[in-house]
Amino acid sequence: MIRTQALSYRYPKGTPLLFPDVDLPQGATLLLRGNSGSGKSTWLALAAGLLSAAGGTISVAGQDLMAIGGAARDAWRARKLGFLPQRLHLTGALNVQDNLGLVYFAAGLPPDRWEINRALQALGVADLAQRRPQQLSGGQAQRVALARAVLLHPMVILADEPTASLDDEAAALAVKLLQDSAARCNATLVIATHDARVAAALPQALTLRLSQAATQEAVAA
Repeated sequence: MIRTQALSYRYPKGTPLLFPDVDLPQGATLLLRGNSGSGKSTWLALAAGLLSAAGGTISVAGQDLMAIGGAARDAWRARKLGFLPQRLHLTGALNVQDNLGLVYFAAGLPPDRWEINRALQALGVADLAQRRPQQLSGGQAQRVALARAVLLHPMVILADEPTASLDDEAAALAVKLLQDSAARCNATLVIATHDARVAAALPQALTLRLSQAATQEAVAA
């Protein structure tokens, strides 16, 4: 579940970004569409609690993000949110299994090797558990990052341009993996994308169209 009202953000010396209101029920899918600079990544960062809004309200997975900050916001993010960034941020010094173990560390929980293996198996990369990130192909690394994002069964999954550098076959597979992973968790799924292939693959998703003015409303795709 994600709800926003009169949400805004301003970068230092920048023009304020004003976002349309959102009321997204649990388990639904939202596409953030818009050209570069329209605020898609900023919106995701606000929903992830990585940035603090300049104004308005934002509630994600039942939490008013304007009401918490610091360590409390970090703990909420670790337990309730799965994030698939453009840059996957896998730690090269650790193997795949231990990269996923960091999710438990961030949430203040002991690592669960069985659950880590299950998550990797669900995405078809269990045989890569002992490899380092630099030994993975781009598609393999993306699957590992998605396994990491859904490991703790988050209520919300955020994905930033997950198909930007993929060919048609890989892009279709990436979208399906996101859909299937969200369905297993009954998670709300938000995908920021300028890729028309993603919209075509998700005809039932809601679309939030962002512009520099950010005055348009959320409509059915």
